[in-house]
Amino acid sequence: VQLQASGGGLVQPGGSLRLSCTALGGYAMSWFRQAPGKQREGVAAISSKDDTTYYEDYVKGRFTISRDNAKDTVYLQMDKLKPEDTATYYCAALWDITSEQGLRAMMRSSAMDYWGKGTQVTVSS
Repeated sequence: VQLQASGGGLVQPGGSLRLSCTALGGYAMSWFRQAPGKQREGVAAISSKDDTTYYEDYVKGRFTISRDNAKDTVYLQMDKLKPEDTATYYCAALWDITSEQGLRAMMRSSAMDYWGKGTQVTVSS
């Protein structure tokens, strides 16, 4: 299974981007990011079953994760972007995670079932 992520680009501070990725039925979907010289970190995750979501503090209130199961797509709407959001963004899937606690644990782990290729997001004036 190959997850396809897209939607990255160059945007000015305060701007918006929407990332898209293949969503797998029965899997919780998530977004991670990795900036140059830094460790990969979790961004947001959404339940395999419903609209339960989890966000890391540094994106809470600015980013929104959603999924459209009819289109097999998960989205990451990124608003009020900051230069520190610059990174390569990856989507990932993990089987059958439904609770917020489970999604939080997912964000702390690198043991995903599937990873997508990254898409570059650059926030700069």
